[in-house]
Amino acid sequence: MDKLNIKPLGDRVVVEPAPAEEKTESGIIIPDTAKEKPQQGTVVAVPDNDKDNNIKVKAGDRVLYGKYAGTEITLDGKDYLILNQSDILAII
Repeated sequence: MDKLNIKPLGDRVVVEPAPAEEKTESGIIIPDTAKEKPQQGTVVAVPDNDKDNNIKVKAGDRVLYGKYAGTEITLDGKDYLILNQSDILAII
Protein backbone atom coordinates (compact mmCIF):
# COMPACT_ATOMS: atom_id res chain seq x y z
CA MET A 1 0.00 0.00 0.00
CA ASP A 2 1.46 3.33 -1.08
CA LYS A 3 1.73 6.22 1.35
CA LEU A 4 -1.28 8.46 0.79
CA ASN A 5 -0.65 12.21 0.95
CA ILE A 6 -3.94 13.08 2.60
CA LYS A 7 -4.73 13.40 6.29
CA PRO A 8 -8.46 13.29 7.13
CA LEU A 9 -9.77 15.63 9.82
CA GLY A 10 -12.21 15.07 12.67
CA ASP A 11 -13.77 11.61 12.66
CA ARG A 12 -13.29 11.06 8.93
CA VAL A 13 -11.36 8.20 7.35
CA VAL A 14 -10.17 7.60 3.78
CA VAL A 15 -11.20 4.27 2.21
CA GLU A 16 -10.10 2.68 -1.05
CA PRO A 17 -13.24 0.96 -2.39
CA ALA A 18 -13.01 -2.65 -3.51
CA PRO A 19 -13.38 -3.06 -7.28
CA ALA A 20 -16.94 -3.58 -8.56
CA GLU A 21 -17.89 -7.10 -9.57
CA GLU A 22 -17.05 -7.78 -13.23
CA LYS A 23 -19.25 -10.87 -13.64
CA THR A 24 -21.92 -12.82 -11.81
CA GLU A 25 -21.34 -16.16 -10.10
CA SER A 26 -22.76 -17.90 -13.17
CA GLY A 27 -20.24 -16.15 -15.44
CA ILE A 28 -22.39 -13.42 -17.01
CA ILE A 29 -20.31 -10.27 -17.62
CA ILE A 30 -21.86 -7.18 -16.03
CA PRO A 31 -21.75 -4.02 -18.20
CA ASP A 32 -20.37 -0.83 -16.63
CA THR A 33 -23.82 0.78 -16.56
CA ALA A 34 -25.27 -2.05 -14.43
CA LYS A 35 -22.43 -2.47 -11.92
CA GLU A 36 -23.31 -2.01 -8.25
CA LYS A 37 -21.38 0.53 -6.19
CA PRO A 38 -19.00 -1.35 -3.91
CA GLN A 39 -19.93 -1.35 -0.23
CA GLN A 40 -16.60 -2.51 1.12
CA GLY A 41 -13.05 -1.32 0.97
CA THR A 42 -9.77 -0.87 2.79
CA VAL A 43 -9.02 2.01 5.16
CA VAL A 44 -5.94 3.83 3.87
CA ALA A 45 -5.80 6.91 6.13
CA VAL A 46 -7.13 7.94 9.54
CA PRO A 47 -6.65 11.16 11.50
CA ASP A 48 -3.97 11.45 14.15
CA ASN A 49 -5.28 9.90 17.36
CA ASP A 50 -5.68 12.60 19.94
CA LYS A 51 -8.10 13.05 22.84
CA ASP A 52 -10.88 14.47 20.63
CA ASN A 53 -10.91 11.61 18.11
CA ASN A 54 -12.26 8.23 19.07
CA ILE A 55 -11.33 6.43 15.84
CA LYS A 56 -12.04 2.72 16.06
CA VAL A 57 -10.54 1.72 12.68
CA LYS A 58 -6.93 1.79 11.55
CA ALA A 59 -5.17 1.83 8.19
CA GLY A 60 -5.36 -1.60 6.58
CA ASP A 61 -8.76 -2.57 8.06
CA ARG A 62 -11.32 -3.94 5.61
CA VAL A 63 -14.68 -2.29 6.27
CA LEU A 64 -18.31 -2.33 5.14
CA TYR A 65 -20.03 1.02 4.58
CA GLY A 66 -23.34 2.33 3.32
CA LYS A 67 -23.95 2.23 -0.43
CA TYR A 68 -24.20 6.01 -0.86
CA ALA A 69 -21.98 7.04 2.04
CA GLY A 70 -19.02 9.38 1.81
CA THR A 71 -17.52 11.73 -0.70
CA GLU A 72 -15.76 10.30 -3.75
CA ILE A 73 -12.36 11.76 -4.63
CA THR A 74 -9.60 10.87 -7.10
CA LEU A 75 -5.94 11.24 -6.13
CA ASP A 76 -3.05 10.21 -8.36
CA GLY A 77 -5.46 8.35 -10.66
CA LYS A 78 -7.01 6.23 -7.87
CA ASP A 79 -10.54 6.52 -6.50
CA TYR A 80 -11.10 6.95 -2.76
CA LEU A 81 -13.96 7.72 -0.40
CA ILE A 82 -13.82 10.08 2.55
CA LEU A 83 -16.25 8.71 5.13
CA ASN A 84 -17.37 9.78 8.56
CA GLN A 85 -16.57 6.99 10.99
CA SER A 86 -20.32 6.70 11.66
CA ASP A 87 -20.82 5.66 7.99
CA ILE A 88 -18.73 2.54 8.58
CA LEU A 89 -21.04 -0.37 9.40
CA ALA A 90 -18.52 -3.08 10.28
CA ILE A 91 -14.89 -4.20 10.18
CA ILE A 92 -14.49 -7.45 8.24
